[in-house]
Amino acid sequence: MAGVGPPVPGPGASNCMTKVELSVSCAKLLDMDVFSKSDPLCVLLMSSSGSHWVEVGRTETIQNCLDPKFAKTFVIDYYFEMVQKLKFELYDIDSDSYSLKDADFLGELECTLGQIVSSSKLTRPLLDKNKRPAGKGTITDFFGKSDPFLEFYKQTETGWKLAHRTEVVKYNLNPTWRPFRIPVQSLCGGDVEKPVKVECYDYNSSGSHDFIGAFQTTLAQIQQATQAYAAEFECINSKKKQKKKGYKNSGVIIIRHCEIVKEYTFLDYIMGGCQINFTIAIDFTGSNGDPRLPQSLHYINPDGYNEYLAAIWAVGSVIQDYDSDKMFPVFGFGAQLPPTWQVSHEFPINFNPSDPFCAGIEGVVYAYKQCLPQVKLYGPTNFAPIINHVAQFGRQAIQQETASQYYVLLIITDGVITDMDQTRNAIVNASRLPMSIIIVGVGGADFSAMEFLDGDDGLLRSASGEAAMRDIVQFVPFRQFQNSPREVLAQSVLAEVPGQVVDFFRTMKLRPSNADTNAAPDVSASAPPSAAS
Repeated sequence: MAGVGPPVPGPGASNCMTKVELSVSCAKLLDMDVFSKSDPLCVLLMSSSGSHWVEVGRTETIQNCLDPKFAKTFVIDYYFEMVQKLKFELYDIDSDSYSLKDADFLGELECTLGQIVSSSKLTRPLLDKNKRPAGKGTITDFFGKSDPFLEFYKQTETGWKLAHRTEVVKYNLNPTWRPFRIPVQSLCGGDVEKPVKVECYDYNSSGSHDFIGAFQTTLAQIQQATQAYAAEFECINSKKKQKKKGYKNSGVIIIRHCEIVKEYTFLDYIMGGCQINFTIAIDFTGSNGDPRLPQSLHYINPDGYNEYLAAIWAVGSVIQDYDSDKMFPVFGFGAQLPPTWQVSHEFPINFNPSDPFCAGIEGVVYAYKQCLPQVKLYGPTNFAPIINHVAQFGRQAIQQETASQYYVLLIITDGVITDMDQTRNAIVNASRLPMSIIIVGVGGADFSAMEFLDGDDGLLRSASGEAAMRDIVQFVPFRQFQNSPREVLAQSVLAEVPGQVVDFFRTMKLRPSNADTNAAPDVSASAPPSAAS
């Protein structure tokens, strides 16, 4: 079994070599025993030139069987550019010594490894020593590969604890796994000298994965070795080692690159002076209903409540703690404005374009209540203008090349988006900026379009197919939290923001402003295994 990737070729070695696994089964073998059936065993021999044959290995002996399916497989090196002749010989084993001299010959098959590889399954008649059919016997060679994966274990007082499992690489004896990250705390408790165990398995859909081999090392050893070239570890199967005298290993795992990097948390960036700039956008389209009527989503009941206000209070009360001046720009969209009564999709609700800021959440609520009776709800529901508006500030911030500003846009809406293509384009563009978008859906409308923008099932793409750099949209339907405390809505709405902040600054390789460049790396490791022999 080969470990994690293409083998490292030695002097003159082929770059096209890979390991393949052959399984053998037979049918209708000759019955050489009088009172029972034959006890077949298969021997594999190989020849690279001339008539000189070298034994590669033998299967187990199956008692009293004329249609054997051998469990033991043959793992051999395959070279595309070479003709590799194979000979499968079948014997009836009747002695305890398993000597072929005392065994009855049942037939043989000669072919090339290339023929088996190209067909995946090769079935041919068995021949006797004179190249004539050996009865009706046939032999089938299956070309197969393992589906390997790795498991990394941390040593604890109660035993080994799984820290990371790689993906399964299907049908490959020389797999290359994708780079991955493991927190140092999870891998070795922060102690780079503490033992780490790595196990290799062959995946089975039944869940009973076949153990290939294992090794132990330390993070320090991996680091030291990969700095020079690569860290190589023999994958040992202890049971096979005990049973087989000539056993060497079940493959070699080679870790090409291991790097311990300091990863900053959301708290690190906030304590480093990062400001969360909070912008609110409120839907004033006609589908909300006349604000003067109780059926309207904008109707403010005697208790001073409606769903828009509830969303503003819930989210704003949390986010305002991260904004030093607590001055929030608030915009409306989809309304006709006095005195011209033109529809606007981006107007300050305090009607002051040069200073659209409201002082604290209380100021937002006051401006909202003052705005409602002065506008006419209209339409359509366009998101792109307000997203692009906030994105302008994100572009200015990114030019500073510091982790000092991040923008969160809260959109509260009741309806279906009418500028979906433009909105998708705006979000994809904003995904490259220090910006997140939270959408709270109020009322009972169909919010499938909002869920599509959320991108939880895969990165959002623009109308032209361009993928977002990261997922920046979080959608939450208010109706799921109508009977819950305000804090529950806030937690759900803001749950993804810290990760989005960290993800952006990490991608841009921006540290917190007060970060110590000489601090010891102690949070996570990136150790992508990339080759094996």
